[in-house]
Amino acid sequence: MEFETLVQSRRSVRGFRNEPVPRAVIEAIIESAKRAPSSMNTQPWHVHVLTGSPLEEVRRRNMEEMIGGAKVKRDIISHGEYQGVHRTRQVDVAKKLFGAMGIARDDKPMRQDWVLRGFRQFDAPVSLVLTYDRVLDPGAVCHFDLGALCYGIVLAAWDRGLGSVINGQGIMRSDIVREVAKIPEDEVIMTCVAMGYPDDGFAANTVRSDREHNQEFVRYVGFVD
Repeated sequence: MEFETLVQSRRSVRGFRNEPVPRAVIEAIIESAKRAPSSMNTQPWHVHVLTGSPLEEVRRRNMEEMIGGAKVKRDIISHGEYQGVHRTRQVDVAKKLFGAMGIARDDKPMRQDWVLRGFRQFDAPVSLVLTYDRVLDPGAVCHFDLGALCYGIVLAAWDRGLGSVINGQGIMRSDIVREVAKIPEDEVIMTCVAMGYPDDGFAANTVRSDREHNQEFVRYVGFVD
């Protein structure tokens, strides 16, 4: 698939078929994605691929802790709640998702169920937990590198018929993820990518988030045309 077509067609998938993903396919995805740009070729990333009973334990315990009122315990610093235009964009895509799923504004049980799906990593059969070397903190460079790897993963997955959603909710309790996946303390858990074969009958999978027009965020300097 040509790159532009690949980027334009890719979307976040929030409903997956109950079908395992072969390890060889994931290995091929990572083999492609690791060519992502890396500052000074430092390659600060690590990928921990979970499936089966370890993933089930992570999602169960993460959901139970969050339902029980436990505080978020992520390795990275959170920005807190979004405000202003960022909050507006967040709400807009939520409205689209709830509309597609037929969840009314005052339907608290269904809205809560949607939140729980996020804590369960949308019941995807595979989760790729992305970490970076703690020795590189503080600083945004390694975060940038990990973001590039992450985007490479989701594009390479889509090219192979797999859907994905970059999912911070699924690792709200990073201590649980670290324990179950045996992730070393010298790695910082940044996010995870829930992955699997898309369920074409799941309504939310048809939702595409809006993007601002280029003139809203792009400036051209020095051009004469």
